[in-house]
This record gives sequence, structure tokens and C-alpha cells, in this order.
Amino acid sequence: MKVPVVALIGRPNVGKSALFNRLVGGHAAIVSDEAGTTRDRHFGRVEWAGKQFWLVDTGGLADDPHLPMDLEIRRQVMQAIDEADLMLLVVDAKAGLHPSDSRIVDILREIGRPWLLVANKVDDPASSDYYEFYALGAGDPLPVSATNGRQSGDLLDSVVEKLPANEEEVGEGLRVAVIGRPNVGKSSLVNRLLGEDRLVVSDVPGTTRDAIDAPLTYHGRELIFVDTAGLRRQSKVDDGVEFYSALRTRRAIERAEVCVLLVDATLGVEKQDLKIASLAWDAGRGLIVVVNKWDLKEKDDKTAAKFEKEVRERVDFLRWVPFIFTSALTGQRVTRLLDVILQVDKARSTRIPTSEVNEVLQGLIGRLQPPQAAGREIKINYATQVEIEPPTIAVFGNDPSALAEHYVRYLHNGFREAWGFTGSPLRIVLRRKSS
Repeated sequence: MKVPVVALIGRPNVGKSALFNRLVGGHAAIVSDEAGTTRDRHFGRVEWAGKQFWLVDTGGLADDPHLPMDLEIRRQVMQAIDEADLMLLVVDAKAGLHPSDSRIVDILREIGRPWLLVANKVDDPASSDYYEFYALGAGDPLPVSATNGRQSGDLLDSVVEKLPANEEEVGEGLRVAVIGRPNVGKSSLVNRLLGEDRLVVSDVPGTTRDAIDAPLTYHGRELIFVDTAGLRRQSKVDDGVEFYSALRTRRAIERAEVCVLLVDATLGVEKQDLKIASLAWDAGRGLIVVVNKWDLKEKDDKTAAKFEKEVRERVDFLRWVPFIFTSALTGQRVTRLLDVILQVDKARSTRIPTSEVNEVLQGLIGRLQPPQAAGREIKINYATQVEIEPPTIAVFGNDPSALAEHYVRYLHNGFREAWGFTGSPLRIVLRRKSS
């Protein structure tokens, strides 16, 4: 699904971070009275009136009204406009109209991208605090108070009216996102699969900034590879290019059916690799771990098994994820990845007949009864698969909230042993049996 992006822009200390926190519903962005507090960018998911969008909080675009907007500030503004589907220009109603506000409006008009004018710090919408912003010629300013939330619902209504619809990927091939840290060989792998130098390859980390689509037909299936910019630790994402690369990677994961996590054999699996894997797994995507640069690794006939075992022991869900040891440089086992992608996609789409689900369920219950809660008997009556992509099995009982977590894991592992679902998340939902 293509989820639109909305960017908050404006001069420092107009309350962009406070508004970001209000709309996202958390405290992800640091809020302070000191101008320029937000240096890194933050983004969060917002859902309103059935629509979803990414909201991006950016740093202030001007510090001194006596200085012209320099090239660096203009670069940041242009970058935000280039990435976003909609811009929210935030102004400070208490401080009043500022020359920097007018300069930003001039840039927005020059670009011609959609935007809305938001007057923040309007504690009383009936007041005339924000009327002077009509002088910007940007239509009706939208009054809001990020501090107390006044008019935030009206602002969100206006935002979703302006946004394009959340588009489903219809009629396209199987989307495969190639994800991982910078400089692990993502572009080289895609080039090797395509048989041509379609993507720029460099030893400099971060060469790939955008998520780039590259189609390939294999055994009659169209595979669309998305080579994404590397995801670094959030503390390292300290400039606009890195920030938007991270956002594009997350969007690529959302649009994909299968994610290929590339790790560097010479460096091993680091904490950031596991974090990226969790992003894909939690999103319900199929997952394959590809250990690249295997030709550079000192090894014997047990090295691969040991490598795989150590990684699986660190994160439980990786027990169900296939590993492939490759070299994008030499082409070693690269084509095997295509077969595994199709296998994982098939696992995500598998639907098990209800009779078979219940046969396995009864066998599991027969081996181990659910633990009883204090003062009442816990019964599991039946189960059925309710969704695919990823497979989801609903288990019905008389008191699902009392079913112990370790017993749910026992059922999960039993279903895995029966049907595999290799490379795909398997979700179990607990429901109360209707009387």
C-alpha cells in the first residue's frame, strides 16, 4: 500500500514538534522553548477517518529574520517538498506574522506542490490572533493549539481531504524489498539478479538514496525488486538525505510482500540488522536472510550452520526464516534466492482447511491440556484460519483472555510444525466462542 507523506515545515519555535506529538499521539519529538531543538527529523504513522499517512517533523527553516534564507535551508525545504505529498506550513499565532513565513510561502508557490497554512498556538478559535496571516494570500489559516489539542480534529479533516487515497498495489507483480544496513551489497545483489548494471554501485555507504523498482520475470512470475537505501541506527540519521532514505525504506517494506534482508558475512549480524528484520516481520511480510560476501568469510563445512544457529538463538522468530549464503560479486547461490522468494510467497498465501486445522489442534490439546485459571476451567473449542498474507488462525474458547501466553506459543509452534509457513509470520488471535 502506498501511504502518503505529510511534512510539517516552518521557522523555529512555532510548535512543529508539539503539533507532531499531538497528531501522532506520543512524545517522539523533543519539545522545548529553545529555538532549533529539532535537528534530526522524526516521523510517525497517523490514521484518521479511514486514511493513513506518514507525518514528518522537520527542523526550523530560519533562525534570524535579518539573514536571507541560505542555500542549505532551501535545500532542506526542497527535499521535504520533493518527498511529501502534502506540506503543512506551521506559523505562530501568538508571535504573529514573521518575514520568514513570507519567504517560505514564496518557495512553496514557486514549487507548486499542495500545502496548507496552519496557525498554531490559537488557544481560543474565536479570537482574532491569527487573522493577520491572511496577508500571506494562502487562503484560510487553519487554527489549532498543539498544547491543548483544540481544533486538531478539524486540521486532520482538512489534511485527509487534500491527500491522495491510500493506493493498493493492484495488477503488479510480486514486490520484493531488498533491505539492510548501508554498504552490504543490496544494489550489487539486484544487479546480479537482473544480469545488468541497472543500479549504481559504490564502496561509499549510502550511494542508494531512493527506493528503486526493477522488474524481473522468473518461472512465469513477475518479481519487482525494490533496492532500498540502507537503514542506519536512528542516532546516525542526522541529515535530511539519510532521514528520507530511512523513511523510503519503511515505505518500501509496507509496499512489499517479501523482504530480503541482506547482511555482511564479514561483519556478522548486528543489532541494527535484527531491528530491520523485526520491522519487516512485524509488518507481516515474508522474510529471507541473505548473508552476502560469503566468499570473503574464512570458513569450513560447519561455518554456515554455526552462523545460522547463533543468529536464530538471538531472535526467536528467525527460527522460521530461511538463510541463504551468497556472494553478489561472484554470483554464488544468487539464483537460489529466486526459488526461495517464490516458496516464501506461497507460504504467506497458504490456506489450511478448517477440518485440518482442528485435527492438528485436537492433537495438540491431547498432548498438553491448557493450564487452568484460578477458579474456572479453560476450554479450547475449535480453530480456523481467518486470513492469509500473513496466515492468521483464530482459536475459539470459553475464556480466551485467561489462556496463558506460554500455551499460545505452544499452539503456534505446533501449527508451525504441521504446516511450516516458512519465511512467513504466523499470527494467532484468541476469540470467545459465541453461546
